[in-house]
Amino acid sequence: MNGFASALLSLAHTLFGPDFCPGDWVWATTTAGALVALFPALGALVVAIIRKGTGNRYDATTLTVFGLIGFVTVLLLPWLLSNGISETFRSISAGGSGGLSHAEVSTMGKSFCFIDGSQGKYLGAGSNVFETLFYPKGLKLSYGLYVLAFTVLPVGSLLFVMLQARTAFRRGPKWPSRFFWIPFVVMALASVGMSANTAVHFWLGFLPFSVLGLIPVGLVGPPPWSVINRPEPRREPERPPVAQQPPPQQQPPPPVNRPYPATALASAPDPMGLAAVPGPIPPPPGSRGAGGSRYRRVRRLGHGGFGTVWEAVDTQLNRTVALKIAHAPDRDTEERMQREARALAVVNHPNCVKVYDLAEEPDGLALVMEYLEGRPLAEVVDGQGPLDDVAAGRLWATMAGALVAAHEKGVLHRDIKPSNVILDPAGLAHLIDFGIARSQGDSKMTATGMMIGTPDFVAPEQAMGAPASPASDAWQLAATVSYALSGQPPRGTRETPMAALMAAARADPVTHLPRRSAHARILGASLDPEPRRRPTLAAVRREVEGWLSRAGKSADGPVTQIVPRQPHR
Repeated sequence: MNGFASALLSLAHTLFGPDFCPGDWVWATTTAGALVALFPALGALVVAIIRKGTGNRYDATTLTVFGLIGFVTVLLLPWLLSNGISETFRSISAGGSGGLSHAEVSTMGKSFCFIDGSQGKYLGAGSNVFETLFYPKGLKLSYGLYVLAFTVLPVGSLLFVMLQARTAFRRGPKWPSRFFWIPFVVMALASVGMSANTAVHFWLGFLPFSVLGLIPVGLVGPPPWSVINRPEPRREPERPPVAQQPPPQQQPPPPVNRPYPATALASAPDPMGLAAVPGPIPPPPGSRGAGGSRYRRVRRLGHGGFGTVWEAVDTQLNRTVALKIAHAPDRDTEERMQREARALAVVNHPNCVKVYDLAEEPDGLALVMEYLEGRPLAEVVDGQGPLDDVAAGRLWATMAGALVAAHEKGVLHRDIKPSNVILDPAGLAHLIDFGIARSQGDSKMTATGMMIGTPDFVAPEQAMGAPASPASDAWQLAATVSYALSGQPPRGTRETPMAALMAAARADPVTHLPRRSAHARILGASLDPEPRRRPTLAAVRREVEGWLSRAGKSADGPVTQIVPRQPHR
């Protein structure tokens, strides 16, 4: 390897060895340090190219490859070359050739400016880095300069090697960057055996080229979201013996950014109750069997075009519930109520409102749900101002987890907006109003002119009439988070709902994003008009939780503290 180091030094002298102070071979040493700095950048570049095809799939093979790349390009080659360059000068100062030609060695006898004696003696005859730092000799001023050089230059180089690794591992977890910065720390510590003067000029060349090494790694770009979102290959479970082998079952694939195919899920009977097929429709009011109500209403919580929501007390179980009562008990209304009940019944997540029952009330069919004390996110933002990055990150991670749980059960929400997120007194977020949610097996509503979603928060493909998908739920959630950070819908407000719907159908650009937010980049990606280019909710959740962790915050903390209202009894 000393021969390789002397060849690199000779090349550096040819590339840049000007005949002026502090000397051609001193400049060549700095140039050699710059050439060695290209090896970590080359390793990061190779990793970035590999991740174009592998994304965030860190199995044993990819981890081994990345580990070997970091070891060879950041530790092994730089350490061997730096120490080999130092040994070359030591050999020349002792009267040898160090692997260089006779003509090259002869030029080291020149003396320049502050160099006392020949360049060969200056670069190879002094003490090494360790001896200079811990057994200093000479003036205190020179010792201070050595200490400064051996701390600032290697630490600065470490910073930019870490940035190279972070750039190579963009759109993924940051821990694999350890394959680069830990070997670099080992290399820097192992280079204390270099001649002190050689090490100073070597690091003077290494640092600026470690900065320039960021450019090619950045130009490669991160892996596309389509690769990152690609589902992991499933491992086939070991089959039991033939005599005990159960009949094969079809496992549904994990949710990806595409519409759900029609299946017979909803038609399959489920002994657990409401999850698959709701029971018979209760008799209309006043008919035989309707009976009296078991729910004592306390106060009205909300009123809209579909119906009214009441706070009520279940007199049989003595618990507070929410009653959602439809205005008109027609067939379409019954289907919508059953669909919402079925959607909520199959989703089991602490941040999704729970459904208890479908009941017949004197004034219509009622959906009996968990009662959530709190305020809608829209009301909080309107009254108290936008959330900060930590609160918005918790909101995003929590709601993404709730939607992932729903998607895994084949349920799409399709109307995520700030008024459908309730913040309870502890500041925790809950997703409500699955009124237009649909499961995989549900037939489409036949009512014409029914708009799916709220115009200001509807995804472009939904506004154009395309089927809803997990990607459209991801867009709506990102739009809700953007509103929480900025106080405005991402496309801005329009004068009428029809104008807002037309803006969504045209995929008008999002112009009201919180640009100064730490979440601006991932928000921009999640609000991409093309569904296949958006990160999945699982990817967003990992990204946001990673940011919260690096900020020293937990993902399950309160979004904001809400003062509970006093109930009217």
